Amino acid sequence: MSQNIVVKGKQLVFEELRVATGTPGIDLYVRNKRPASLETFTAERTIVMVHGATFSSGSLYDVPFNGMSFIDFLAAAGYDVYALDVRGYGHSTRPAEMEQAADLSPPVVGTDIGLADLGTVVDYVLKRRQLDKVSVFGMSWGGTVAGAYTSRNNDKVHKLVLLAPQWLSDRPIPIDTGGRLDAWRLVPVRESKARWLSTAPEHGRASLVPEGWFEQWADFTLAEDPWSRERAPHQLRASNGPIQDIRDYWRAGRKYYEPAEIRVPVLLVHGEWDIDVPIDLAQSLFLELRNAPYRQWAEIGEATHLVLLEKNRLLAYQAIRDFYDRTFQEETGKR
Repeated sequence: MSQNIVVKGKQLVFEELRVATGTPGIDLYVRNKRPASLETFTAERTIVMVHGATFSSGSLYDVPFNGMSFIDFLAAAGYDVYALDVRGYGHSTRPAEMEQAADLSPPVVGTDIGLADLGTVVDYVLKRRQLDKVSVFGMSWGGTVAGAYTSRNNDKVHKLVLLAPQWLSDRPIPIDTGGRLDAWRLVPVRESKARWLSTAPEHGRASLVPEGWFEQWADFTLAEDPWSRERAPHQLRASNGPIQDIRDYWRAGRKYYEPAEIRVPVLLVHGEWDIDVPIDLAQSLFLELRNAPYRQWAEIGEATHLVLLEKNRLLAYQAIRDFYDRTFQEETGKR
């Protein structure tokens, strides 16, 4: 489905796409936004985005606060933006295990699956636009997926942006609350505001999420999984594969991928108040990106793990846009 929309005076095209996978019966939902005037497609102006371990790309990147989402912002800046939902998330097909009782199966949709689904969509976009590369964006678990993909497919990636990416941790990671992991879990969306605000210092909580934004986000997020309306009102299904991988990799001292194998420019974005990926974890990863042609750090003040949904979101938006905008010569001074 394709439609024209207007965002802050800019004419954009919004397309909803279905992309087949190598698994029978499983296809992926991809939202594409771009300027209506865009006729020439290039690697420098094409972005593929992947989400985190709990919420879909729509929930994290396309809620139009004050009439504009993160995807809208990038599309209005001249980019052809594709945001995929990994299987089991958003409007993509749910694996059979997620249509059954959660305790009947072990955790599903781990990082290997996220990596495969991102690769499927990148290849789809490359073919659709007749390109040899795209830029990639990933947040949190999606940062693992995006980083791992890039480390193994440098030839297909122009630039990489990681927002609060997972990394090795010698202390508990909040998303893993312990205990048995079933195939999937229910997330109480409308009850999540208290936990979200609690990750910020007390003095910053009242102004962190502008009035009405949480309710708008919750409505949008629950609409991403219509199943919840009848079976689990106000809750959302999320796969437990990424949490199993926390136990198998990040808390076990095992790297899922080698950042040193990333050989494209990288921007790492981090929020000052992020307790899910504390600053020392992000810095450790940043130091391992030693073979990138150049790497950049953007620290967003008064922001948590969900910086893209908060009052200082535009600082993150602008840092990401500016990184994608700048040429190699501008950033390094090389000729």
